[in-house]
Amino acid sequence: MLKKLTMRLAALILAASLSAPWADAQTSQGDWPCKQVRVPEIALGGVWTGPSLDKERREWLSDPAVADLVGRIAPRRTPLEEAEKAIADFAKNAGGDRKARLTLLFAGLYDRMNDERRDVVTGLDRFGRRLKDMAEKTREETQAFYDLQNRKPPDPEAVKKAAEALQWRVRLFEEQRKMGAYVCESPALIEQRFGALARAIMAAME
Repeated sequence: MLKKLTMRLAALILAASLSAPWADAQTSQGDWPCKQVRVPEIALGGVWTGPSLDKERREWLSDPAVADLVGRIAPRRTPLEEAEKAIADFAKNAGGDRKARLTLLFAGLYDRMNDERRDVVTGLDRFGRRLKDMAEKTREETQAFYDLQNRKPPDPEAVKKAAEALQWRVRLFEEQRKMGAYVCESPALIEQRFGALARAIMAAME
């Protein structure tokens, strides 16, 4: 029984160490826990080719209709088709200053979604630090377990308890790592949604 537990534990430790995000040399970015490259902000130049938006980024919150629409269409819980329709309706009712109002909407949407993305990236940095701490603690407990296992004379009961405790820690680490892999998709999803909404705004300007 103890031999099987030890073999199972060794397999878990090996799997966890090989699957750790920072084990990949291509993702060596400090505390960043994701395989994706760390990009803290949405690249505005990738979707906006017009003049500077500095003025609009200062003023969009002062326009109640724009601020309300940004608040409704930025969250991912709002279906994309519904958000695109809301943009089209806004453009239809914007009157003669349609392009100026849509530019204001674009600036507001960028500010809102860029802030959201930045917050997610900052949260992932914190998560990466915790995951690193967990990995280091797991390595320390693994070494202590092997030291106990190799002690003469052996203490089977102590080894069994240490193995069970370490098995729990490795499983917890692996669960956190898997959760991180899912959350690591969030920055890209925010950027993809912003890109789709930005294209809808640009199309409405034509």
